Amino acid sequence: MRTLLALLTLSALTLAAPADWRSAPPADWQVIFNGKNLDGWTMKLAHHAVGDNYADTFRVENGAIRVMYDKYDDFGARFGHLFYKRKLSHYVLALEYRFFGEQVKGGPAYAKLNSGVMMHSQAPETILKDQDWPISVEAQFLAGDRTTMNVCTPGTDIFMNGQMVKSHCVNSSSRKYGDEGWIAVEVEVLGGESIRHLIDGKVVLEYQKPSIGGGVANGFDPAIKKDGTLLTEGYIGLQAESQPVEFRNIRLLDLTGCMKPDSPAYRAYFVNRDDTRCTTR
Repeated sequence: MRTLLALLTLSALTLAAPADWRSAPPADWQVIFNGKNLDGWTMKLAHHAVGDNYADTFRVENGAIRVMYDKYDDFGARFGHLFYKRKLSHYVLALEYRFFGEQVKGGPAYAKLNSGVMMHSQAPETILKDQDWPISVEAQFLAGDRTTMNVCTPGTDIFMNGQMVKSHCVNSSSRKYGDEGWIAVEVEVLGGESIRHLIDGKVVLEYQKPSIGGGVANGFDPAIKKDGTLLTEGYIGLQAESQPVEFRNIRLLDLTGCMKPDSPAYRAYFVNRDDTRCTTR
């Protein structure tokens, strides 16, 4: 069974150290959530138009982005995502998440204490009104009796150890976090090469060649889902799927830049060359 094989090979795999971005000075990290409002972010809820923040689902309170359902009567399959404005290719995303409160009425059982962040997502304006999941790759945020930072693949495929992974989700090697408050995580995305999920600086999951394909996503525009296309860039989107959750300290480190050592814009941690940036710092 491919799922079992993927899990066994993950446990046996010696995970390489991530790119040398730990050397990045704090000033190189960009804070992409200002702690005050949702400027720079766009919401898309299933069954609603892009930008329609139905029932104030996404809001900012106490310096955090909160996903709330106190104004809902029923979830109504309104799977939602909050997208950052920039298309990204090579980067590290760092944030903290925390679950609170009770799951809204009508939410699916699997979505309790469940959220995540989508990477290499299609643009929010290309998501059709009744589409449930964006075509993307998800780093799952979980709590309770489950590992966290698992990977799920709505409308996409991934590879591990040179083989396509047929299961929709694959568990990470993280411990189970129960209900321990804020959990700090990182995702390292290297274009279409590899994606790594980290907790406390430790790689807990790694996979390669994210590509359009697979199933699970429904209601999409067929012109967008071109199976077999390698995903080298896309948008990040924080997930809302019926469990109240909040996010804070959302930061981004760009791994694309000037790779000429004699330039003041050079950084040793860059992995994707763009020498047009050599005069921008």
